[in-house]
Amino acid sequence: MYVVAARTFLVSLLLGGLLVRTTQAQNICDARETVTIKENNLVGDLVETIRVNEAVTLSLETSSDNSFTLNGNQLLAAKVLDYETSKSHVVKLVCLQGGTGLQLAIVIVIIVVNVNDNPPIFGANPYLINVNELIPLNTPLDEHFPATDKDENTELYYTLVSETNYFKLESPTNPQLVIQNVLDYDKVQRVEMVLYAQDTPLAESGGKDSFTATTTIQVTVIDVDNRPPWFWPCTVHIIAGASICQSAGYTSRVVLNEMEAEPLTLKPGPLHAIDGDTGINEAIRYSFLSGNEDGLFEINPITGNISMSRAADVVEPISLTVVAAQTPSSSQFSTTSLTISVQIKSLHQPQFQRVEYEGVVSSVGAMATDPANMDEPLRLIALDEDYAALGGVNPNVVYHVKGSDDFSIINGYLFMTKNLPVAQLALQVEAVDTSNDDKATAQLSVEVKSGLTTTALPLSTTDIITTEEAVSTPNPTTPTDGSISTASSTSEGTTDSKGVKIPSGDFRTEDMAALGATLGILLFVCLVVIGMLVCRLQRGKSDWRKIHEASVFRSSLGQGSGGQKEGIQYTNEAFEHDEDGGSVGSGGPDVIVGEELQGGSAGFALKSSAALSSLLDDDLSLTGSDKADSEKEVKPILTKERRMEEGYKAVWFKEDIDPHAKEEVVIIPDSREDDREDDSEDDDDDRTPSKRSKVGFSEADLDSGLGVKMEDPAEDSEGDEVLDDDL
Repeated sequence: MYVVAARTFLVSLLLGGLLVRTTQAQNICDARETVTIKENNLVGDLVETIRVNEAVTLSLETSSDNSFTLNGNQLLAAKVLDYETSKSHVVKLVCLQGGTGLQLAIVIVIIVVNVNDNPPIFGANPYLINVNELIPLNTPLDEHFPATDKDENTELYYTLVSETNYFKLESPTNPQLVIQNVLDYDKVQRVEMVLYAQDTPLAESGGKDSFTATTTIQVTVIDVDNRPPWFWPCTVHIIAGASICQSAGYTSRVVLNEMEAEPLTLKPGPLHAIDGDTGINEAIRYSFLSGNEDGLFEINPITGNISMSRAADVVEPISLTVVAAQTPSSSQFSTTSLTISVQIKSLHQPQFQRVEYEGVVSSVGAMATDPANMDEPLRLIALDEDYAALGGVNPNVVYHVKGSDDFSIINGYLFMTKNLPVAQLALQVEAVDTSNDDKATAQLSVEVKSGLTTTALPLSTTDIITTEEAVSTPNPTTPTDGSISTASSTSEGTTDSKGVKIPSGDFRTEDMAALGATLGILLFVCLVVIGMLVCRLQRGKSDWRKIHEASVFRSSLGQGSGGQKEGIQYTNEAFEHDEDGGSVGSGGPDVIVGEELQGGSAGFALKSSAALSSLLDDDLSLTGSDKADSEKEVKPILTKERRMEEGYKAVWFKEDIDPHAKEEVVIIPDSREDDREDDSEDDDDDRTPSKRSKVGFSEADLDSGLGVKMEDPAEDSEGDEVLDDDL
């Protein structure tokens, strides 16, 4: 037991001694256990300063990869540190105090601080991807294009740069492509973009170091089978973003009762269709859909050539429908029309009337003239004996100048369509029968001059010249004899009152307004003349009606022989209702031949006598002098009551006319008592029994039914009663 106690005492003494020595050693030097240094430092940068006592020696015992060195009591960096290579280093230092033998070991952990010193890196450059066309908008692609950065915990930011706007990024920090506009293979087959990556925010970096990286993304658009075959040639229309190819169809012609051994020649070209999806370009097969039920034609399913299986026997157009289908995708197909005209064989070709033509032309739009007669236009005519019934004029013939667009031929007349220098041109004109392609040619010599007066376009020519430049067409003038006159034609045009140049052949608004006003006035005058003619015609009808009445009256006078009531009788109704339907000359005349006036009805009758035989032998028209003779105009009226107005002499009818009276017209003298005071002197001579009044008819009287004019009879009248009927 004592032994154990002794041992314990000895250990305690030893430990106490060691503790004292350790405490003393800690006082000879001192340093931080952990220090930091940024990577990318300079060689010789101070890492740590060690505090030491006097007579203490400091030594570097160990240093990882010799990255540090000791200079006195300063720990220095011996090389450039890299965080990405080593994030921390451990250095062990020993402090030794001379004389006392005290020694102390110091361990320092050096931590390397990360610095943004590495740029982003893309995995590839370029990136190659394929994208199907017609992908819906805002659809993200499966491909991602992230970049990497050796600097830990560094967030990258992306920017997409492209000449097109078919794609966009999902977000600035997510480099995933999204469809921004629909891809159409026919519009774009390849899209190239540049993707930028940056290790700092895209806005201001705040003074921090920033590194970027770039890569290229190439997108190849893949065609999708979404279009049927297209017949060529065709017109492409864009409807709602889709392309539609419209074919105008094909035409051809065959000869009646003749079979073509070779495939038919079609217009505008051979029958040909392609896959509407040119990126797929599947094979096409051709067939007839309709119109070939009688098997007159055959079609090659591969080439599309159409040939005849027998001759056509009917002169009428044949309409066929051709189908082009893709293989193996037969559900994709399209149709077009083929019209084949059956014609009678041409026996003669067109022939020009001359082997060579000569013409002179001065300016653009001017008509060429015949140099032999400058007033006559040059006319190019090719006759066809197949149209002998039409004078040899084939309506299917068209003319053109071969190999030159400086001239145009309209209805056989030659026009210059471009400005040409003064020269002598040798050309060739061609006449083509469009119904069978028969052709005829002739030489054409044209002399181009300046400042000439050229013949105007004939009135029968209504075609319009279309040129690349403004063409001035001469205005035709037509004299009254129907000949065609000439007019000066220049490319300058004319100048109006305001100094504005007007091309020849054009009309201003003022000219058209003046023409319209003139035509309106002429139309008004024509309407007035027509109205006057209608009035004269109506009056002429009345005149003829009166002549007819007079004829009936005259013939009836000749028939009366002895009866006191024979002849023509006029009743009051005939005069009171003298209209178109009630006059003597109309359909229902109130004329009574050989009848007596019925019991006391108002009226009077004119009896035929020998004196009346001269009725129509007198002058048939009473002129102004006949009516006047210094007399006062008398206005006759027919009434049952007497009228005392100035200028009137009334013939009125007695209610109690005796039917058996000998005299049918009774003239009542103006002898009433109430009139005697005013007319006593004037009527003395008129009341003599030897004088009798005569009754006359005027044109106005006949219009109203009957006009009665009372005149004093001549002295040699011997009391006869004379009736003058003025027709």
